Amino acid sequence: MKRFLLIISITLGLCFISQTGLATKVYVTDSFRISLRAGPSIENKILKFLPSGTYLEVLETDESWSQVRLLEPEGSNIRGWALTRYLTPRRPWEAQTKTFMGENAKLIERVGILEKENKDMSLRDEKLARDLEKFRSAFHKLQYEHGLLKKEATDYLKMKAAHTNMKKRVESLAHENELLQSAQINKWFATGALVLLCGLMIGLVVGRQQRKRRSSLYV
Repeated sequence: MKRFLLIISITLGLCFISQTGLATKVYVTDSFRISLRAGPSIENKILKFLPSGTYLEVLETDESWSQVRLLEPEGSNIRGWALTRYLTPRRPWEAQTKTFMGENAKLIERVGILEKENKDMSLRDEKLARDLEKFRSAFHKLQYEHGLLKKEATDYLKMKAAHTNMKKRVESLAHENELLQSAQINKWFATGALVLLCGLMIGLVVGRQQRKRRSSLYV
């Protein structure tokens, strides 16, 4: 007898395990609010009313009734029986519509954000284009001024070189002038000495002749 009960217990356990392993996920069908009862009969106590779209896991099916477990977080420990004809593996259209509407609203919001970002980027691009044009104009102006400075620097170097050459020429002329002045002074001194010597010689000759005349008068 004990062996028979043990076999029955093992068999029932295996059946329960097989049913649990084959559990499917379903939803409460469209536009309905069904009752979740304590047993597979309308005479059993109502545990909860389930609106359309409630996500359920089927644990067991008994003719027209199915034992289910709520898969939603707030009711994950609740189990009960619901009429099988009100359960569907397809997510109800109303729930899908709400989801799509929510996703559509998020997409619209995202599109608005992207449009604003695109507008901001366009404004930034316009500002960058204006700044780039300013920088380009400033760069061209600097290039022009650099060219002028370079030309002025070249002219300055040429003028400096010419000034240096002129200064050297002036110094050379000044030195030559000093040499000429010195030579002229020497020439004047030589000429004066020659004139003085000639005068002295003339004076000596004249004086000698006068002395001769005087001596001839007294003879």
